[in-house]
Amino acid sequence: MTPKYRRVVLKLSGESLAGDKGYGIDPQVAYSIAEQIKEVIEMRVQLAIVVGGGNIWRGVAGSAKGMDRAAADYMGMLATVINALALQDALEKIGVDTRVQTAIEMKAVAEAYIRRRAMRHLEKGRVVIFGAGTGNPYFSTDTTAALRAAEIEAEAILMAKRVDGVYTDDPLKNADAKKYDRLTYIEVLNKGLQVMDATATSLCMDNNIPLYVFNITRKGNIKRVILGEKIGTYVGGGAND
Repeated sequence: MTPKYRRVVLKLSGESLAGDKGYGIDPQVAYSIAEQIKEVIEMRVQLAIVVGGGNIWRGVAGSAKGMDRAAADYMGMLATVINALALQDALEKIGVDTRVQTAIEMKAVAEAYIRRRAMRHLEKGRVVIFGAGTGNPYFSTDTTAALRAAEIEAEAILMAKRVDGVYTDDPLKNADAKKYDRLTYIEVLNKGLQVMDATATSLCMDNNIPLYVFNITRKGNIKRVILGEKIGTYVGGGAND
């Protein structure tokens, strides 16, 4: 089985680490995701991860309740570092060499983000987990995923969700919601679909980075996407992409 991609960015939401609890980190879920990642690394695919922090704190939610937006966003960045360290622990417990790099310098727990160092880690077969977002308030971890993917020359972004693709409406709330198999970046922007925010989508469009939106809760799905199986929703440049 030949992988379709050599280097990818996996975007994990914070909620994906919480499991059914909806808050915090479920160690069993983190271990399950780590096992899926190990399957990909054993195929000699270079994999970097951008992890969110919504299972612990959301800057936008804090801002909506009266907090200073920048302060709330910095708190969210710290939440992503907590998740990154939890995921690193789960990976290293099953023998996957891992490095955490953060956009905000915190030498005691992680490396500072340096593009060339991140690429070198990937070339050596290590998983690199990017924490603290872009290091700037007002930017989401979706934008971080698009930015880091462009910087490290990743060939695709894998958007791990708790649903199996992009729908016309929330499938957990609307049983009549229809699933898209393929979309263009422009369609995502024009339809206002909740794939990733507009800044991130535009970055992917400008750099021609395809997206795959798939269900992370089904074991083996990361490997299936890497092998080119048609699961989830594909987002690319055009109908013939």
